[in-house]
Amino acid sequence: MTKIFSIANQKGGVGKTTTAVNLAAGLAKTGIPTLLIDLDAQANATSALGIEKIEGRSLYKVLHGEAKAEDMIVNTSTEKLDLIPSEVDLAAIESELAQSENYLSRLSSALQPIIDSKKYAVIIIDCPPALGMLSMNALRASDHLLVALQTEYLAMEGLGQILGVVDQLKQADATSKLTVGGILLTMYDVRTNLSRQVVEEVKTHFPQLLLKTMIPRTIRLSECPSHGKTIFQYDAHSPGAVAYAALAKEFIARFNLK
Repeated sequence: MTKIFSIANQKGGVGKTTTAVNLAAGLAKTGIPTLLIDLDAQANATSALGIEKIEGRSLYKVLHGEAKAEDMIVNTSTEKLDLIPSEVDLAAIESELAQSENYLSRLSSALQPIIDSKKYAVIIIDCPPALGMLSMNALRASDHLLVALQTEYLAMEGLGQILGVVDQLKQADATSKLTVGGILLTMYDVRTNLSRQVVEEVKTHFPQLLLKTMIPRTIRLSECPSHGKTIFQYDAHSPGAVAYAALAKEFIARFNLK
């Protein structure tokens, strides 16, 4: 059974796309067929995988009912990892969806044929850095939300906001299956008091949600997207690669992935 994960945080620059790309690659490297969906008009996940942005190759027409999601899938250089890319036209969908019927379930409906095909065990959605229509569609379509949380000042405030949105969706009966699958701490720097304080705060308030794996702040993770490579392709022995490999293993165990 395909499991769908949204990786989200309304704040940009928290390692969300880095996590989407490298978690997806890490799962694929273990043999799990994985589809990554780039739902951000900036198309950073697309570029990070070395895929060229091409006009018309995004979910824009799909969400308008003018194309099929499965026709947008492209292969990547990582075996068992495919991608639905993004490009700039996706930016227009935010205002357009709000004026349409069933605006929260467009993505869910579009992905159903892919789910029915049973080609992928996991679908990971890289959400935009805003809780707009695209993010709401992603959450509506997902089984689990993974919150990427940077270990910095005001991190807990942002966490409270996104968890509040999940509660609102449930109260509005917009989704019944969505759970908060985990909180992933990113850009962790063991040398700073602030990083350690954020870890302790999350442990105190959300002990069941905090993932054991933490992603370190490293230059190699910052460099690899500009080369169109995952961290495993760019520097397989770096601390970032070790961390994302560990995260993939933790995901497999936590969500019983096969």
